[in-house]
Order: sequence, then C-alpha cells, then structure tokens
Amino acid sequence: MKIIETERLVIKSLDTADKVYFAELFTDPDVLELIPQKAFTEEQITERFNKNLNLELSDLANQKCACGIFEKGNSELIGLALFLSNEENEKELGYRFRKKYWGKGYGTETTKGMLEFYFNTLNVTKVMADVNTANVGSVKILDKFMTPVKEFFNERDNCTDRRYELKKENWRQ
Repeated sequence: MKIIETERLVIKSLDTADKVYFAELFTDPDVLELIPQKAFTEEQITERFNKNLNLELSDLANQKCACGIFEKGNSELIGLALFLSNEENEKELGYRFRKKYWGKGYGTETTKGMLEFYFNTLNVTKVMADVNTANVGSVKILDKFMTPVKEFFNERDNCTDRRYELKKENWRQ
C-alpha cells in the first residue's frame, strides 16, 4: 500500500522482497552509529520485519510502524520511514537511510512528506522527533521544519538527544 508520494520518493508498506535491505538498516555500523543503536540479531530483524509487513493506514495511527522508502522507478528499498510514539504517547517521526543514499536530500523530502501525512491524513495536532545531537545531518533536517524543545541524556542509547516539535497550526504558515 502506497502511503506517501513525494517528488522523487514513494513511502509504502514493506514487502517480503525488502528484507535484505531492511536488515542492512539494522546492522550497518555507519547507520547505527548515528542513531545510536546496537546491531540487531537475525532473529530481531526477522521479528521486526514481519511485524511491519503489509501495514494498513489504521496501523500508522495506532502503533509503531516502519514503512519502506523507495525512489520512484526503483524497487530497491533505500530507507525506512518510522511512524512512532514517544514515552508521552505523542506522535513522532523518524527515518533512516542506507548509506549509499545519504546526502541526496532524501531525509528532507521524507520529513516534509511525513509531516504532511501526519497533519493532513492522520489529522494529528503535533508531531515530535528525537535526534542524537551528534547526527549532524538529521539535526539540520529537523531544524528546517521543527522547533527544538529540549535536550536530554538518553540512557538507553548513551547519547544526548534533542527533541523537536511542530504543531499543525505552525505547519500551515
């Protein structure tokens, strides 16, 4: 199911053919260093992948989900769009890309598409995003669209995170 379409990208439900690239996004040390996150085991990858197969629109509003990001005209998964909720049950966006797709503006394009989706399709009033402050690329992207509201030490990931927010009324301006 196609969820979001931008100028160059399609964000849609994962398919069984996407698993090898999905696994790369949870095992590549360069990708994981910026989050930061430990590499997943094969069992963890399979469990997470299967949980996110064939999602429906209602799933995105009610649970944590990962959807595939694809270049138009290319069936190879290039990244994940993450529809999350934080510890305060606020809607949160996230994304990650395979390293060979970094630096092409896809993070900016994905963030804009996800914000439009949250506000116009899911009709939420506020969207949050957390980023490791050492992830300079993602900090720059979130600074374009959202307002930083706090920094905190993330004990689970052993890093300093910055939390961003954007309210629907500010998106429309």
